[in-house]
Amino acid sequence: MECKQDRNLQNCNCSYSPCPRKGICCDYIAYHLRMRELPACAFPDDAEATFDRSFEHFARLVSAGKA
Repeated sequence: MECKQDRNLQNCNCSYSPCPRKGICCDYIAYHLRMRELPACAFPDDAEATFDRSFEHFARLVSAGKA
């Protein structure tokens, strides 16, 4: 399968600029799931900027109607 990194970067809201997985969604998602986290694109920009990508943070956002 061909990686669509350039196209993926157009929609990537990850604010961690030195991330080596940015735009390589398969690696990015696998990494965050191993860390018990969701990828940045699951979060609104203001919540993503906190770098708390935990399942628990996402659940709090969903409960509050913010995700």
